[in-house]
Amino acid sequence: MATLLTIGDFSRMTHLSIKALRHYHDVGVLEPAAVDPYTGYRSYDTGQVAAAHVIRRLRDLNMPLDGIKAVLSAPDVESRNAEIAAHLARMEHQLAQVQSSVASLRALLSGPAALPSVQLRRIPAVTALAIAEVVTVDDFLPWITGVVADLSGALVAGGFLRAGCFGALYPGDFFELERAEVVVFLPIETAGVSSTRPGDDLGRVVVQEIPAIDAAVAVHAGSVESLDRTYAALGEAVAERVIGVDGPIREYYLTGLADAGESSHRVEVCWPVFSPAAPELPARELNAA
Repeated sequence: MATLLTIGDFSRMTHLSIKALRHYHDVGVLEPAAVDPYTGYRSYDTGQVAAAHVIRRLRDLNMPLDGIKAVLSAPDVESRNAEIAAHLARMEHQLAQVQSSVASLRALLSGPAALPSVQLRRIPAVTALAIAEVVTVDDFLPWITGVVADLSGALVAGGFLRAGCFGALYPGDFFELERAEVVVFLPIETAGVSSTRPGDDLGRVVVQEIPAIDAAVAVHAGSVESLDRTYAALGEAVAERVIGVDGPIREYYLTGLADAGESSHRVEVCWPVFSPAAPELPARELNAA
């Protein structure tokens, strides 16, 4: 016969507060064994203690309640372990981001960083496979991972020939409002689109022209967390010369789309500028100009 416990005794046995136990009942994570229909008092079974201990440990690991519910209701051990493993992987990714942010802050506090070389350059137009979608800053990393996979798949499926590294166009709203339509693209050889005109729909992926621009260009080497320092140096060089124009900032991923904590990340940042010498604009150092 089951031994029933008051909510107070159950709280002491599990180190879960009465407030937390009531909330877990309300959201269906841990329902009492019995609820008095007249007083509303909750009673718990001693057999529920182990589940409560699991809930407390998972909450200590910041697992959301929906995930905890999935763990407790998993039909088998494999499903349960898969839910836990997925959460641990998310935590490891978050830890890597935190470690990268800490390293970036320490570098910032240690003194001014060496300024990257800034060049004025003409970037020619290219034909590319592209995906354009509205995305938020918070959702960006998982989104762009899926986008790159889709573009890579379309490259193979369509028989196209790659003609450069991945790139992306970021309008001002992406930085100012943290939500905007971002275009991620992969340049292709024009010979590979003989039967597909730019703009033809390939599902999520389209073939389109990425226009030429004049730009101030700097290469960022290091983690994504410190990318803002390269943007700052580039923006300062453009502002001092009053040559900035409206248009999306471009990034070209020279070593692929690295994880946020990866120190070998190399990305070319291109800030659109006005140049009276276009379209024959040569590469020119702005640092000493």
